[in-house]
Amino acid sequence: MATLKKQITPCLWFDKEAKEAAELYTSIFKDSKIKSITTLHNTPSPTPSGSADIVSFELSGQAFMAISAGPLFKFNPSISFHVKCKMKDEVDALWEKLSEGGTVLMKLGEYPFSERYGWIQDKYGLSWQLIFVGKSEMKQKITPVLMFVGNVCGKAEEAVNFYASVFHDAKVDNIVRYGKGEETDKEGTVKYAAFALRGQEFGAMDSARPHNFAFNEAISLMVYCDTQEEIDYYWDRLSAVPEAEQCGWLKDKYGLSWQVVPTRMDEMM
Repeated sequence: MATLKKQITPCLWFDKEAKEAAELYTSIFKDSKIKSITTLHNTPSPTPSGSADIVSFELSGQAFMAISAGPLFKFNPSISFHVKCKMKDEVDALWEKLSEGGTVLMKLGEYPFSERYGWIQDKYGLSWQLIFVGKSEMKQKITPVLMFVGNVCGKAEEAVNFYASVFHDAKVDNIVRYGKGEETDKEGTVKYAAFALRGQEFGAMDSARPHNFAFNEAISLMVYCDTQEEIDYYWDRLSAVPEAEQCGWLKDKYGLSWQVVPTRMDEMM
């Protein structure tokens, strides 16, 4: 598995709640910790909501960054976090804590793919898929999952292959496709794809159902680079929306937001 330092790190954009949310998540998940908290008090205010908290934390081996940067972007289910559990009781315990003040997307229960599963948006709007995996192999506890909807629905497989071409030592592990009778989804599109970037697991899926959301800057993926040459490589390969380029942020051709940053950025912050 990729080291935490070089992981592709999800960055979560909050209005004012980054520190509060990080404290909640690290209290819920085992083997978790807050690594650092930096507060910016620039004048004029660095965000529409006042001072900005930047929080680095870790949940069960998955690195995260959270920022309080104003009410510009809201979380939605286009990116969720798949949490694998060895025990059904663990699914239930996580569900109880994450569902408080949240919204149920798929109710907790038994499904053809798992005896215990549920999809929840917590009180901040962040999406979690909780699943009992029993004795199945579990390389990674928490997996970021990308859902391709709207004008990028049907492009999940193309996107997975594209990301695998960009990142060295990437691997497409498995693709499960929709079959006949699974409308509204088109036969042959991706029900679930498992792939790895920098040794780190990701998931992707298509969904042709009507959705009123898409990828946005509320969740971006941070790519840490050791050299300027490496930064230039990822920037040139990933960036496809010039007007979205700003301070290390970019959008790819599917609308997914990335940050290409120096490895030393955490130390500089």
